[in-house]
Amino acid sequence: MINNIIEFLFFAFSLSAILSYIILALISAVETIDYMKKNSFVNYKEILSSSISPSISIIAPAYNETLNIVENVRSLLSNHYVNYDVIIVNDGSKDDSLEKLIKAYDLVKVDYLINSQIPTKPLREGVFKSTNPAFEKLIVVDKENGGKADALNTGLNISPNKYVACIDVDCLLLEEALQKMIKPFLETTDSKVIAAGGVIRIANSCVIKDGKLLDVNLPKSLIVRGQILEYLRAFLLGRMAWSKLNGLLVISGAFGIFDKKTAIEVGGYDTKTVGEDMEIIVRMRRHMEEQKVKYKVAYIPDPLCWTEAPDSYKIFISQRNRWTRGTIETLRKHRKIGFNRDYHTLGLISYPYWLIYERLAPVIEVTGLIYFLYLLLNHFIRWDYAIVFILLSYLFTVAFSVITIITEELTYHQYKKKGIGFQLLMTAFLEPIINHPFILYAAAKGNYDYYFNKKIKWGEMTRKGMSND
Repeated sequence: MINNIIEFLFFAFSLSAILSYIILALISAVETIDYMKKNSFVNYKEILSSSISPSISIIAPAYNETLNIVENVRSLLSNHYVNYDVIIVNDGSKDDSLEKLIKAYDLVKVDYLINSQIPTKPLREGVFKSTNPAFEKLIVVDKENGGKADALNTGLNISPNKYVACIDVDCLLLEEALQKMIKPFLETTDSKVIAAGGVIRIANSCVIKDGKLLDVNLPKSLIVRGQILEYLRAFLLGRMAWSKLNGLLVISGAFGIFDKKTAIEVGGYDTKTVGEDMEIIVRMRRHMEEQKVKYKVAYIPDPLCWTEAPDSYKIFISQRNRWTRGTIETLRKHRKIGFNRDYHTLGLISYPYWLIYERLAPVIEVTGLIYFLYLLLNHFIRWDYAIVFILLSYLFTVAFSVITIITEELTYHQYKKKGIGFQLLMTAFLEPIINHPFILYAAAKGNYDYYFNKKIKWGEMTRKGMSND
């Protein structure tokens, strides 16, 4: 009897997860088609590159980024948007990142007014500007090490502009990125847009020169290919739906634009969490709900930002471990909103979904594996049912990836070279076997580390550098 109840609960969870993925995918498909139709008539260069466009500060924290720092800054400075500046926050780097920037961009130390509305670590060398008019948009801040969140808060304090675009310095930002990302803030609605996120693509093996993406290639590494599929599923068949429902709980830390006033009102980024990108969105949304102000967190489905993904399982596990701990921290910190109708979509849909299908899903899956082992050791397994269940789960995962690949081909079609589509299809069959076990292990370890290993912090994320051939 108890076994039957346990098995029914596992089945009910699996079925509900599958149905939720299908529903989100359908909503995303409809919204993506609608977005592409509407935006085919928008001339971003004429409308959004004018001198009266809203002012934006690109804030990019940097720690030991000597490998790519000069090229990455060049990429940020090559944006087609007019009214913006670039704030590089050197967060106590121990390498020669600052020296390289000083030499490459003719930097000199300057007196600069900092409105310290958010407490941060003190400056080290100070603030630098370029003597070369070609780099007049560049501001470099050298401060004591305080972590990514502290560096972003320093950028918020220094920024003179209305909006801030927070980005990982190692990311490649496409030239029209700011033009497209600022658009939701300008559209006339009855809701205030407090943040906007975009699609993140993986740049491993791509050809990049002078801060520009010249050629898109598919990496040979299966672990990286698996992450490409994972990113495509999340951004193409997930976040567009959550944007439609106004239920986005996270904007990728790699690239997002925020209303600076709202970000400062809530106290900036939380320096005590490893999931600062998710936590600030939840806190900003909670703030708007409690102030009873209509608001929206927007999402742009265009591929606007490319980043380097882990190409070793050690770094991959470390990254996913941190994502797990960040999710746990955020959901625990803001548990008041969960299942609370006073917070509307945030409390009744977004929070429960994230709790059940993101936070608890790996725990339930590990529990299921342990239960399967128990049945195996006690010879209780009905192999005909077990094989059918495992096969159906595998085939659904593969089918979902195949649908994602087809969606990518029909919409943004970034992988144009002959044979790449077939290689991605082959990856779809291998990914559940090659990548998923490590994701599950990282999530389990993340749970353990959160509760029993308080000394662990951000985790290792060593970069090899994107191609500059």
